[in-house]
Amino acid sequence: MGGKTDQVTGKVKEAAGVLTGDKELEREGKVQHAAGHIKEKAAEIADDVKKATEKVVDKVKKAVKS
Repeated sequence: MGGKTDQVTGKVKEAAGVLTGDKELEREGKVQHAAGHIKEKAAEIADDVKKATEKVVDKVKKAVKS
């Protein structure tokens, strides 16, 4: 699952746990929601690293051609 999907699913589980008094389901929802945030941030960081790496590679290629 993607980060956003985990966040939404986690919130739904958390709310269902609160409504039904199921503390385990509520905790599971909180954990899944937090995991979704972490996945989303990790994907953003990976994208930033990829972009930075591409910039470095481009600069090296230009320097080598000169």
